[in-house]
Amino acid sequence: MADEKRREAQAWLRKADDDLRSAQVDLAADPPLIEDALFHCQQAAEKAMKAFVTEHDTAFRKTHDLDELAAACEEIDASLNEALDPTRDLTVFAWAFRYPGSDEAPPEAEAHDSLRLAQATMATISERLGRLV
Repeated sequence: MADEKRREAQAWLRKADDDLRSAQVDLAADPPLIEDALFHCQQAAEKAMKAFVTEHDTAFRKTHDLDELAAACEEIDASLNEALDPTRDLTVFAWAFRYPGSDEAPPEAEAHDSLRLAQATMATISERLGRLV
């Protein structure tokens, strides 16, 4: 069972890494695709957290709520709080800007900050799981 959970967690990390790459491509576009980049930043953080709880055989409901997922990670390892706390703010990007009529996209600088948060989350989770993608 442990090997199965490890493989599933690794699959979550690969998907998270793909989202980080997508966000980077979006921000490198001319003009930058800020809204899409923000979505991928949220998705990368979400999938990294899901990798962590999966490897620790902890169930989670289908959610995009990074506060809920971070809390589940912190129940397993309380020392994750400092690293995951700022990432909680990315939750809104799971749905904001995804459909017409949404608010105006934030400045490009915020998207770069969000990418750094998602990358830091991925690095922290990968380190705690003892491997990188």
